[in-house]
Amino acid sequence: MTPVIAVLAGGISAERDVSLGSGRAAAIALARSFPTRLFEVNAEAVPAGLDPTRHVVFSTLHGTFGEDGGMQGLLDAAGVHYAGCDATSSRLTMDKTRTKAAVAARGVPVVPGWAFAAAQKPDVAAVIAKLGENLVVKPNAEGSSVGLALTATREELAAKLAAVSTGDWLIERRIVGRELSVGVLGGKAMGIVEIRPKSGVYDFTSKYTKGMTEYFAPAPLDAALTATVQRAAETAFAACGCRDYARIDFMLSLKNEYYLLEINTLPGMKETSLLPMSARCVGLDFTGLVREMVSPALARFQAAAPARLS
Repeated sequence: MTPVIAVLAGGISAERDVSLGSGRAAAIALARSFPTRLFEVNAEAVPAGLDPTRHVVFSTLHGTFGEDGGMQGLLDAAGVHYAGCDATSSRLTMDKTRTKAAVAARGVPVVPGWAFAAAQKPDVAAVIAKLGENLVVKPNAEGSSVGLALTATREELAAKLAAVSTGDWLIERRIVGRELSVGVLGGKAMGIVEIRPKSGVYDFTSKYTKGMTEYFAPAPLDAALTATVQRAAETAFAACGCRDYARIDFMLSLKNEYYLLEINTLPGMKETSLLPMSARCVGLDFTGLVREMVSPALARFQAAAPARLS
């Protein structure tokens, strides 16, 4: 039987509105190739009506519960097949500190940093002695640059730390240079997109306010550097046990030294989002991209058909 693609959108995180936009766009594109139904998620639960014998999930849930292995674990328990990374790799990649450790072990450079819990804040002088004064402070497990702040003095860092009250956090040396994003599909890197925020900082406002950021796809890099960054993206994807697809973000310093920023397992999925931009660099339009993204999950669904019938 041909399953229905169940697009999940919404969720409970700070990125709910972004997810709803991704879900609508992806559902429209998927419906050109498959029977498709859009499910709006409003709680930490598998949506009512989702049937493991009829549905294959394409999730566009971002952030907490959607991207951190929460929904993936529930889908696994319910026997529902889904596109994208499994629960284990989703949990890993949502944790920026663990992600950096995994990819560094495979030789991919990462930004020097200091991880801490809100209840055990580090000493300002010790942080600056290790990382310098120009720093990025951000939650260890949020997407869309939620909570991100830049500090350039001891006083600014102290004020930011004083405002931290809950959760796990990460302080990183600020790398001045160019931000790059690479889509990975089936383990292979697609085109590199360069992100140039007009404010100089690619924060939540720059990401989601029209006209605040310029994008160059493909990024104006020479062939050797392009190939190097693409190989690093593929290595990071494999190091974290990712499957099907992801988006890998890097900073390129003024000396052309690249550093991994993070791995996004459920990136934005509007036609103008970074992953679709990366795909267009290799000749894959939005409809073709979502079809390729869901194809491995459809294959897993069909492979499991004999077990469902027995």
